[in-house]
Amino acid sequence: MAEEEVSSLLKALRILAPGTVLYEGLENVLRARTGALIVVGDSEEVMKVVDGGFYINADLNPSSLYELAKMDGAIILSSDARKIIFCNAHLTPDPMIPTTETGTRHRTAERVAIQTGELVIAISQRRNVITLYKGNERHILRDIGTILAKANQALQTLGKYKSVLDQALVNLSALEFEDLVTPVDVCTVIQRTAMVIRISKEIEQYVYELGHEGRLVNMQLEELMFDIEAEGLLVMKDYLPSLDHVEKVHAELSSWTYEELLDLNAIAKFLGFAGQVNMEASITPRGYRILRKIPRLPLPVIENLVRTFGDLQNIVGASIDELDDVEGIGEVRAKSIKDGLRRLREQVLLDRHI
Repeated sequence: MAEEEVSSLLKALRILAPGTVLYEGLENVLRARTGALIVVGDSEEVMKVVDGGFYINADLNPSSLYELAKMDGAIILSSDARKIIFCNAHLTPDPMIPTTETGTRHRTAERVAIQTGELVIAISQRRNVITLYKGNERHILRDIGTILAKANQALQTLGKYKSVLDQALVNLSALEFEDLVTPVDVCTVIQRTAMVIRISKEIEQYVYELGHEGRLVNMQLEELMFDIEAEGLLVMKDYLPSLDHVEKVHAELSSWTYEELLDLNAIAKFLGFAGQVNMEASITPRGYRILRKIPRLPLPVIENLVRTFGDLQNIVGASIDELDDVEGIGEVRAKSIKDGLRRLREQVLLDRHI
């Protein structure tokens, strides 16, 4: 997942994931049932809501955090969670900021998070629960065993959805060679790609929460998601009426809810198919995705092929001499392209019936 796609709260989870000093300290506080209010960040905005307390500027370690949490006031950490800046501090956020929490500690935590934009951690003394606040986001930190169980269950679901997507891609490839693709086929592949990506994002959240305990989960996720997003982009590049907004359309579609993704007509309308072509009419791909499967064929050469011939059917039907005339293609590469397309056609037609 790209950095900009990760929510600010998930980014913050890195500094308190299992294996970190802060996580061990929070576990100590949780076991002692003392409760705590911790702000991760010593920015100017945070200092404006800090009243009193003791300035200690000491290195963070689990024992110190546990001992200081016995005091009634809040603990202020540095932004990298390596230093304890203040302890026993009183926080005075704007009381007019709306909050859905009921307890004093959690109401203060939510207001401070909204007002400062920093990560605020509230540990409930009675419920023995760690709640995180970051801006307007709220998240309850769960037990590692619970997260691992959910992550493994999500990986199984992802594997099933990935198998369905793989079959849809094979079917699309076969239809492309037969020149029988319809907008419904394209929307189905894009729908399933978006659903797979959405499931992967949920698993990525578990990976963030698990910290070093999530290495194996992350390895499985990377293996399952290899080339999925790139393949989805190439499908859009092949069929979208305009190539100007492929990246933007792909990003927006990935943020749709499961319910929205179930509506093929809505996807067709969003992609620009509805109202322009019959949903059952045959459409021809530009050829980016199929050509990308030919070994050692650079992207600039693929661009030249699409620009010269217009679509996949014309490329498949071109002679070696016609391919040779395209910029960046010599006789050897022309033969390689011709043979590559032939092998791909045979393979996908075979795979479709397996």
